[in-house]
Amino acid sequence: MTQGDMAKPLLRTSSEGVPSFTSTSKMAIGILGSGDFARSLATRLICSGFKVVVGSRNPKRNAGLFPQAAEVTTQLNAVNQTELIFIAVFKEHYFTLLELKPILAGKVLVDISNSTDLKHQTESNAEYLASLFPDSIVVKGFNVISAWALQSGPRDGNKQVFICSDNRDASAKVCQIARTMGFIPVDMGSLSCARDIESFPLRLFPSWKKPFLVSFGLFIFFYFYNFIISVLHPYITKNQNAFYKMPIELMNVTLPCVAYVLLSLVYLPGILAAFLQLKNNTKYKRFPDWLDQWLKHRKQLGLLSFYAAVLHAVYSLCLPMRRSARYEALNEAYKQVHAGKENAWVEEEVWRMELYVSCGIMALGMLSLLAISSLPSVGSALSWREFNFIQSRLGYVVLMTATLHTLLYGWKRAFDANRYKFYLPPTFTLTLVIPCIVLLSKLCLLLPCVNRRLMRIQRGWEKKAGSQVLEELGCITDSSPYETISNV
Repeated sequence: MTQGDMAKPLLRTSSEGVPSFTSTSKMAIGILGSGDFARSLATRLICSGFKVVVGSRNPKRNAGLFPQAAEVTTQLNAVNQTELIFIAVFKEHYFTLLELKPILAGKVLVDISNSTDLKHQTESNAEYLASLFPDSIVVKGFNVISAWALQSGPRDGNKQVFICSDNRDASAKVCQIARTMGFIPVDMGSLSCARDIESFPLRLFPSWKKPFLVSFGLFIFFYFYNFIISVLHPYITKNQNAFYKMPIELMNVTLPCVAYVLLSLVYLPGILAAFLQLKNNTKYKRFPDWLDQWLKHRKQLGLLSFYAAVLHAVYSLCLPMRRSARYEALNEAYKQVHAGKENAWVEEEVWRMELYVSCGIMALGMLSLLAISSLPSVGSALSWREFNFIQSRLGYVVLMTATLHTLLYGWKRAFDANRYKFYLPPTFTLTLVIPCIVLLSKLCLLLPCVNRRLMRIQRGWEKKAGSQVLEELGCITDSSPYETISNV
């Protein structure tokens, strides 16, 4: 190290008066609080090379709860020794720190608390802390990280740490600390964003709500539809009790319908987006909000489709284990013996079932690849071309295989009048509607004339955009029939 480098101080003061560290190693960090999160935070900071000073109202009693490398002292001593302090107390206990207000002036306070409900609040916990200590610099962060993730490291928990503050240097310092601890800091902007950050841990699967409702709605529809055909119709027309089918057989018929339709709903929004781009002759016009939200939820729809398909496979394997299936097999054998039949082999039915089961197995296997590649840990190991090949091209192969699986199941049943109970078509005919629309639409988009125009639009071409520019320059008139390409 040169003499000039030795003359440089490790601690610099920014234009806003906030100390800025060139290196966070051996930096003293204070923690006010002695709860579970404070102990986990102290452990993680020490493992990351920081010096930790814990301020407690009862240091002698709580000293044994923290690592030996952490200094457990009074709150006053902890504040005096550090410039950056984590406030690990609940919002209702902020008033207990008011006696430290003069000493906390000019220091960085990291608020790690969360809201207690999702109701809209006019003031976040961090903003309330800033109002109590106006001379301090408040940073919101680390509230989305659990105590378990802090102890086990970012490999076993969420890696993202959302941070916001009205002071950019303070945010940068906390971001550097989070990065040193092995997390990924995400700067959300000013302190007003603390309300959104504090509500993150309270949301229960926010990106899964709409896909789950769609899946549940499809399940209820198909289950009730199958109930009318398979249970209610024989009970009303023939006085046959078929309610025993509800727990397993109806579930096994409903689940593939849900999985098949959900898989088609994964690729339908992309088809609609492509046709909208063709209609608008540009890719720069925003999609409708409903389509934009649909595109964002394709991953969840695909995983729910995979889940329903796996359940269908499990239910199918359990069908021969039912007592009702054994009784039906014995009854069929008795009828065959009574009728004097020595061989009940039907070549057409054998081939149909063999192909039907084979297509189902292949569809489930390829769908498993789609589900696995959608996981962040697996997707990050794939290149964009590999990921696009699996999720797009292989996805359409899965949809075609599932369509063939459904057609083999239906075979001639769609033309059998006895299959139309209460004049309702068989269930598999309803499931074919959306997937066939998706496949036929994709086939239209793959036509050379359509595909070439779509590729030009997605690369920035806009119809008549260039001719409008030339009109402004006076190069062509309004009646010019030419169109030009604009690489915006």
